[in-house]
Amino acid sequence: MSDEVKKTSVPIPTIHLPEGHPMAGLIDSIPTPPSVGDLVDGAIIAISRGRVYIDLHPFGTGLIYGREYLNAADVLRKANQGDVISAKIVDPAGRDGYIELSLKEARQAAIWGEAETAILSQTPYSLIVEEANKGGLILSWQGIKGFLPASQLSKEHYPRVPEGDKDKIFSELMNLVGHPLSVRIITADAKEGKLIFSERTGSEAEEKASLIDKYQVGDTTLGEVTGIVDFGVFVKIEQGLEGLVHISELDWGLVEDPHMFCAVGDKVRVKVIEIKDGKISLSIKALKENPWHTASERYAKDMEVPGVVIKYNKHGALASIEEGVAGLVHVSEFATPAELRETLELGKTYPFTIALFEPKEQRMTLTFAGKKK
Repeated sequence: MSDEVKKTSVPIPTIHLPEGHPMAGLIDSIPTPPSVGDLVDGAIIAISRGRVYIDLHPFGTGLIYGREYLNAADVLRKANQGDVISAKIVDPAGRDGYIELSLKEARQAAIWGEAETAILSQTPYSLIVEEANKGGLILSWQGIKGFLPASQLSKEHYPRVPEGDKDKIFSELMNLVGHPLSVRIITADAKEGKLIFSERTGSEAEEKASLIDKYQVGDTTLGEVTGIVDFGVFVKIEQGLEGLVHISELDWGLVEDPHMFCAVGDKVRVKVIEIKDGKISLSIKALKENPWHTASERYAKDMEVPGVVIKYNKHGALASIEEGVAGLVHVSEFATPAELRETLELGKTYPFTIALFEPKEQRMTLTFAGKKK
């Protein structure tokens, strides 16, 4: 470690003073230390041996190193001492007392922020079509892949083929690969990694708005699946109007891959659950009975039930005791997460005891009732 960089990370204690105390105003003026996920600006103190030190006065010194340094190497190679850069807090109490930072994550946060601004300003971008599928086109903006549903193409490029033949539509869309399109961002969701484009002009957007006006929340209709992406399914409910069924609205049971749930061209009945900002949100599961509503007729606390392990997460394993009703088996029941996964294998059925049962909140906790390995 370079001797020229001095660590100054000092924890700030929480101090509580009675209202009206002469020091209360001073305490309130003390800035809040940064926490994980915060974006911070600071001047570069030094660059040495794959490390960059950032002045984050008055909280300490930030450090970009290891994988984070490699991820941002192209940018950092052009940086100099004294330059002010933006970074994201990865660990406030990182290695050797430095505040660990990420330049790449800060850049990603800035890009998503820019996307949200672009939506409000309706900024046009000329982007090259990279791929096509039966539901639309794939384009990249600022290094992020986004989806342009076929229904959001302009009249000039919309594939009008006899009887909606899917193969012919795909062939027409393939003709656009490699060509630039003038598009706008209409949806940007950093959490879901969702970026959706539209090629429609203002007049076409008005036409779409008039179509949306025909629908109200609660309406049900028959639609056709036109596109499938990681975060859900696009459904055309009439010519020129398409809505999104988010992955969480596909079924009461766990759906991890929408491609396994349906196929492009499938006819599905959907329910309108939200109309906002010129977009219509749909649900398939809302037309099915929620199994949690009647779960209390079949299950109770302390009952032993068979369950199929369907998913692991950081808290443990999720076990389904029937379609749409699942409970968490907490990792604390096992010595290590590895033991949990060794004992409870995905796709296999095991005996469990219901430890917590709150059907109104759709919450259940299970304990393993079998023999641990």
